[in-house]
Amino acid sequence: MRVLIVDDEPLARSRLVRFLSMQEGFVCVGEAENAKQALELVDTLQPDLLLLDIAMPEESGLELAKTLLALPTPPAVIFVTAHPEHALDAYHVSPADYLLKPVSSERLAQALKRLGMQTRAHIEKKMDEPKVSFIQGGIKQSMALKDIVYFCAEDKYVRMMSLQGEALIEQSLVQLEMQFSAQLVRAHRKTLINKAYIRRLVNVQGQHYVELKALDVKLEVSRRCVSLIKSALVN
Repeated sequence: MRVLIVDDEPLARSRLVRFLSMQEGFVCVGEAENAKQALELVDTLQPDLLLLDIAMPEESGLELAKTLLALPTPPAVIFVTAHPEHALDAYHVSPADYLLKPVSSERLAQALKRLGMQTRAHIEKKMDEPKVSFIQGGIKQSMALKDIVYFCAEDKYVRMMSLQGEALIEQSLVQLEMQFSAQLVRAHRKTLINKAYIRRLVNVQGQHYVELKALDVKLEVSRRCVSLIKSALVN
């Protein structure tokens, strides 16, 4: 399950990231320090669960949870807060749990276990999600396209770079581009990028590069593909 951690305190986020790494089946896909940043990451990363603080600058976690409820498929929410007095108000936004700081790894594990299976909306959404097949350890597997950051061609194969790591796939870049034209954009004859992960286009001494939201890497953009990247950023 994909988890977004939202808290204005860096140490609190680090603690949750560490505890989350101990839980099988859960991966932290991002961190946000305020509600505005969280909404942007919910849109781009599509997390299944938010570990959400309540007392934050400007917009509170309760206000953010109300906004999330209006989404077609809202992520689950577990509040993580130092304020027990908000529990009654929190009830009205249907959280999966309400944890008080300082949270222990055991208490978080209990909350995640109680979360159990995803809602029917999440299951249906995942069934409809485009996926990419690949072979790993001799076993055929698949990964949701939304978890894949970019593809790059290397000699006779294509390398798939995702939030969980990398893998080699059988499809060519041309096949991927035709199959997922709405989600992928060409940056170079050897590179396709998931539009959702494009942070910005930069120019360094006449050469263009794409900076990504999820991975600390700059991908080269060929001259003829600059307009395609600009269009992806606008849309």
